[in-house]
Amino acid sequence: MPFLLPKKVTQENALLLQKEGFLNSPNLRVIDCSALKDFDSTVLTVLLAWQKKLLADGQSISIENAPEKLKVLAGVYGVNVLLGL
Repeated sequence: MPFLLPKKVTQENALLLQKEGFLNSPNLRVIDCSALKDFDSTVLTVLLAWQKKLLADGQSISIENAPEKLKVLAGVYGVNVLLGL
């Protein structure tokens, strides 16, 4: 079952979301971004933290339904390859 990102990921909810993801780490292998509409670069820090956790466990994340803005943002920050975007 994929981990569904909420509609909004900003500084206001990033830490809570990151913790929620860590509590559901088996579901972090696939992250569904279909609901994601309102976000800033903070979403990248959350995704990278999750990726780091999974890599330590010998796994990686797969991001599905990434909005174009997320792909561009990841490219600007140079983390698109790390996140598979």
